[in-house]
Amino acid sequence: MMNEEIKRSVWQISGGPTSRSYVDVFLKYGVGLIGPGDAGEWKSGRKDEEFNGGFVRRFASEVKIGDVFLLRTSISKIAAIGLVASDYQYLNQFDDVNGWDLQHTRRVRWCKLPEEYDFGRAIFGGNPSRLSHSWDEEVIKYTRNFLNSPPVHWQTAPLPEIPAEEPMLEEIPSHLKGIIAEVQDLAQLYREWQKTGDQPTEDEIVSHFIVPFFRSLGWPPEQIAIKWRDIDVAVFTKLPRTPGNCHLIVEAKRSGSGLEGALSQGKRYLKQIGAACDIVVSDGVRYRMYTCQENDFVPVAYANLTWLKRGAVGLFSRLKRP
Repeated sequence: MMNEEIKRSVWQISGGPTSRSYVDVFLKYGVGLIGPGDAGEWKSGRKDEEFNGGFVRRFASEVKIGDVFLLRTSISKIAAIGLVASDYQYLNQFDDVNGWDLQHTRRVRWCKLPEEYDFGRAIFGGNPSRLSHSWDEEVIKYTRNFLNSPPVHWQTAPLPEIPAEEPMLEEIPSHLKGIIAEVQDLAQLYREWQKTGDQPTEDEIVSHFIVPFFRSLGWPPEQIAIKWRDIDVAVFTKLPRTPGNCHLIVEAKRSGSGLEGALSQGKRYLKQIGAACDIVVSDGVRYRMYTCQENDFVPVAYANLTWLKRGAVGLFSRLKRP
């Protein structure tokens, strides 16, 4: 499709840090996303300071249809190459992508690489931004060769469907109003943890967020164990606290460190104690629940306590004490 010199601008766009990657979301829905999105839609005249810099402005106003996106996963690697297929859009469907607010959207026709391509050096800089032009000759040459090499059908393929927007939760259950208000206040402070002097530890997350949340769901303290057999939090259907009575376990993560890698650790703990029960992973604000079905853990419920959607009711129902 592209002959001679590249006529399109080439941009690198971040797929998120390893601990909270959103590469799969980009590829699944045919999008390029950037944040912060909670500041609202970008419009001409809005100041860069409202969006923590000029990235959103460039994404919305300088990127053109037909430009190339390199989906960056590190300072030297990319996971996919894509062609921008739409003007700028602001889509609330992406207001919580693994905890990121990424409503600033471009539709993109992606071609996922068979394996991540490593340029072998910090080709995007030692501390790459979330979006930037790439002028490196090696990058330009690689991109040109890739776009001109078969197969090329992906460059005109239909775009995948965008997910439907999930409505916000209109009424918080009365028994959870207090703890959710506390979580929302404390989460805001923890996001600016420099004010406290230290970043909150996992133990603080357990003490100030997770245990009070389960108490609000009806679980008595004697049925909530902390650091039981190295597990962050274990919830029991009845006493005594034995593997056979374990109802679920919670693997806690530091605020902002990502939930997505916590499931494997939870599964290891269950294997060590010989229990078969559900796993919840949480940073105190976000809760993702995996149900144990013949040791095949399937995600069944999710809630972000600072940005409550209707689907959160499903999580509350599953976690509430019977």
